[in-house]
Amino acid sequence: MGIKRQQVLVILALASTYFIWGSTYLAIRFGIESFPPFLMAGMRFSFAGTILYIVMRSLGSPNPTLKQWIGAGTVGLLLPALGNGTVCYVQQTVSSSVAALSIATAPIWMAIFSSIGGRKITNQEWLGIGVGLIGIVMLNLGGSLRGDLSSALLLILAAASWSFGSVWSKHLPMPQGLIASAAQMLVGGTILMLVSSVRGESWPPSVSLKSWMALLFLIVLGSLVAYSAYLYLLKTVRPLVASSNTFINPMVAFIVGIWLANEKVTNIELIALAVILVGVFLVLSATNKKQ
Repeated sequence: MGIKRQQVLVILALASTYFIWGSTYLAIRFGIESFPPFLMAGMRFSFAGTILYIVMRSLGSPNPTLKQWIGAGTVGLLLPALGNGTVCYVQQTVSSSVAALSIATAPIWMAIFSSIGGRKITNQEWLGIGVGLIGIVMLNLGGSLRGDLSSALLLILAAASWSFGSVWSKHLPMPQGLIASAAQMLVGGTILMLVSSVRGESWPPSVSLKSWMALLFLIVLGSLVAYSAYLYLLKTVRPLVASSNTFINPMVAFIVGIWLANEKVTNIELIALAVILVGVFLVLSATNKKQ
């Protein structure tokens, strides 16, 4: 029964990271139609982290120690704050499809950061890294990021920050169970609210129903469900399985962006998608073989 239950949980977690996270890019776009980007991201993670923290404490989870708060806070800075907050900021000028495609390079950065920790990069992984970087160059030179160097660099920073935090999280003291997710989101949300304040963001004069619904989607499904599911997968299954959302998210983002927001996708962006996914597959399958 234990194995069966774990299989069901893995399937549900994968479905969450595949389809919910693939849709969050469009939800972010709808949200920032009314809310300033850092304020929206800060509210998303602060509310989600607070709700999950209260629920887990009421169920008997111990309060994290100081070292665990520092570990969770470090991940909160790298994933929710730098990773997701940067994406929210860039999506003011970049479509949800292109943002999702840029973040699809995360496993390539994971391979690079893992090598810094002492793991040797195989020839297949180097090939995958090279192919993925070619896809990034194609996206920046021929896609909608052409001529927008700052947005391109910020999206690379977001993917690299998310990847570094994912790799480093395995070596940091962390609370057990879902209270780790709560602590990470609380710290990340607090940092984002501080950034919002420093930048002088203010509450919008009016908020559309679409933006309210997008924020609710991001809090409940994007954060409470999918973010916690991702952390569960990192601890439970092989890297190829845990990171397999990388293949699906851009395609889901492309579909919902075209379907619900009339986003335009150029031929070069579709080709860049294919090239990046080939690179990601080479990296992930090589990692899987080594294990």
